[in-house]
Amino acid sequence: TGQPGRVAGVFQCMKKLFLSERAGRGRTLEFIRKNAANGLSVANLLAGLSSVLCSLNRQYHHSCWLLLVGFLLDLADGAVARQLDACSALGAKLDDFADFTTFGLATALLLQPQGALEGLLAIAYVMAVFARLCFFSTGIPFTYQGLPCPYASSLLVSTFLLTAGNVTLLRVAAIIMILFMVDRSLYPHDKVLESQLWKKVFYAGGVVAVLFLPAMVASAYCLAWSTSYIIFPFAIWSCTA
Repeated sequence: TGQPGRVAGVFQCMKKLFLSERAGRGRTLEFIRKNAANGLSVANLLAGLSSVLCSLNRQYHHSCWLLLVGFLLDLADGAVARQLDACSALGAKLDDFADFTTFGLATALLLQPQGALEGLLAIAYVMAVFARLCFFSTGIPFTYQGLPCPYASSLLVSTFLLTAGNVTLLRVAAIIMILFMVDRSLYPHDKVLESQLWKKVFYAGGVVAVLFLPAMVASAYCLAWSTSYIIFPFAIWSCTA
C-alpha cells in the first residue's frame, strides 16, 4: 500500500505544480493585457524626455527622429488599449502626460527660443497643447475638439527636417498649429489601426519610413500624413470600420 500512496502523492504534487504554473501564466498574460497600452505610453514618454535632452544638447535631428517615433507610438497605444479592452483612468492620465511631454515640451524646444518673443512663442505652444489635452472635450465618442497635438508635432518636425532647420519658417508653422489646436473645430478620431486596410498599410509605411528610410523621406511621408489629416480630416481620415 505504501507504493500506491507514494505514486498518488507524486501525482497530486505534479497536479498542483501544473495548476499553479497555469495560474501564474494566466496572471502574467492578464498583466500584459492590462499594461500593454501603458507600456507604449511609457515608451512615448521616454521618447519625449530623450528628445528634450537631445534638443538641450542641440542635437535637433535626433530630437526630431524621437518625436516621429513618439507620434507612431501614440497612435498605437490607443488602438492597443481599445482592442485589449484595457482602458483605465490611470492609463488615460499616463497617456496625457506622455503626450504633453513629447508633443508639448519636446516639440516646443525645436523652436529654439533665444529671446523674450521666442520664449513666449514656446510657452504659448506648450500651453496650447496643455489646453488641448485638459480642457477640450466634445462629449461625442471618438471625436476631438481642436487639432490633436501629435499631428501638430508631426507637421513641425517634418517642416524642420525638410527645411534644414529653418527656425523662422518653423515658428510661423508653430503659430498656425497653435491656432488650429485652440480652435474648437471638430476633428475625427482617425483610429488608423482599427479602420480600413489602407490606413493600416499607411501606418505600416510610416513605421518603415521612420525606422529604416532616410530622414528626408520619413519627414516627407509624415508631413503628407499630418497635412492630409489637418486639411481633410473627415474626407480622408474619418473612421469607417
